[in-house]
Amino acid sequence: MGNPVGEKMAPLLKKREEKAELLEKKPEEYDIKERPDRVGKYFKKYTKNFVFDEFSDDFIKRTGFDFMKGVPIPLRKQDLESFKGGDGLKMNHIAENISWIMGIDPKFEHMESYLEFMKRFSNAKILNGLVREGRDAAEAKDYDNAAIHFRAALCINPTSIHAMYSYARVCRELYLASNNEEYIGRFKAESIEFFELLTVFHPRYGLAYYYLGYCYLNMGLYIKAKLAWEQFLKLSRNPKDSKEVRSRLQQMTEPVKIEEGCNAVLSGRYELGIDILEPYLETRFKDWWPMSYYLGVAYTRLGNRKDAMASFKRVLGINPSHVESMEELAEIYAESKDQENETKYRKKAELIRSGGHKVNK
Repeated sequence: MGNPVGEKMAPLLKKREEKAELLEKKPEEYDIKERPDRVGKYFKKYTKNFVFDEFSDDFIKRTGFDFMKGVPIPLRKQDLESFKGGDGLKMNHIAENISWIMGIDPKFEHMESYLEFMKRFSNAKILNGLVREGRDAAEAKDYDNAAIHFRAALCINPTSIHAMYSYARVCRELYLASNNEEYIGRFKAESIEFFELLTVFHPRYGLAYYYLGYCYLNMGLYIKAKLAWEQFLKLSRNPKDSKEVRSRLQQMTEPVKIEEGCNAVLSGRYELGIDILEPYLETRFKDWWPMSYYLGVAYTRLGNRKDAMASFKRVLGINPSHVESMEELAEIYAESKDQENETKYRKKAELIRSGGHKVNK
């Protein structure tokens, strides 16, 4: 599962960009310049590496870069001496600096001017170069650098298979390397969303399904993981990865069935949910508290208070802070006129919801 980032990015650098399907999706759903930026704040620190100047009027007149008049040009501090209205630095060096600002902040107010500047060098050439630089940075485990280059590439072409896949992969590496809960949550969501977008715009790209399977598995979404991996097996030509995925699918047979039982309860098919879930109480999955919770819900809705209470108490024996089980128990005791126990569980639930203290069993 854990191949180095660069190992699977390399095949993406083809001569021709695979064309994205034309779909009815709004830019704010997929275009990094318009969609909410949940991780951009972690890259803002790199702006301190730059100062800003402008092209001189003479340079703009000679080059025809009228669209760059009054537009700030990012320069590294060591570039200042060489920057003489644009003549002292090579254009590809300036383009590299601009790509950093694009990747750091895709909503930068001068983005349209920057994109036009890049267009003068050929979008395809710049795009491939940014992905290549990002891949090299990822192979060196310089993941922030890599992410910034992939984000810049996505500014140029929001549906680039190269940039979408590489960005999703490097976001995955970033959250796997972190211990910060918020950071992990933001980069995990970003990674998953771009893998999902990749399957929308490039539905025959197998590796997106490969990684989505692991994303869903880690979230306990076994049915979605199964569907993603089954699609991967249809598309994959890699025997090693296919063997790995088949093994994972075999291991997931029971969790998938349990999730189907929970979903049956969620959809109001209580008897079916009970039929599916009850047998697993005698297996190694007996300590999966969500299974007992959904069994409790099903028993409650069918009027079986005794088994419902046993199920919710089993949940609290495994997960003492599960508020929903406390609230379900309080309702059951209220219906049976047991005010003492009703008050007990309502108070516990209220303390948890208010962030009071740890609840004892």
